Amino acid sequence: MKTYLTPVKEIDKKWYVVDATGKVLGRLASEIATILRGKNKPTFSTFMDNGDYIVVINAEKVKLTGKKMQDKKYYRHSSYMGGLTELSAAELLEKKPTDMISFAVQGMLPKNPLGRQQLKKLKVYAGQDHPHEAQQPEKLEL
Repeated sequence: MKTYLTPVKEIDKKWYVVDATGKVLGRLASEIATILRGKNKPTFSTFMDNGDYIVVINAEKVKLTGKKMQDKKYYRHSSYMGGLTELSAAELLEKKPTDMISFAVQGMLPKNPLGRQQLKKLKVYAGQDHPHEAQQPEKLEL
């Protein structure tokens, strides 16, 4: 018996809209990563990108449990001596609320070119409006 692999041209990629209002960050990110990878489809393959597109709205209304809003830290480095910058989750949510969801989903995708390709299918917006109405996205309840 041979294993069936769906040809790339026959993969049906849908668009979904997810409202992040009141959702817990980690649980939301794991569901989004599953859909981006295509693990919810019977045609899932580890080396092919057969996932769907996700549009996340209201990213500034995402929740964190416990004291993570003050204790969780996000780091970046400028590649210069002493160039380490540290932000708490509350500061990041205030400055760039879209990055918090992007970083959480990025950590749950593969660390290779395929994972970077799958991350490009994630569109995150701080407010209610998004420019993807032409793709006719379906509302997805997670």
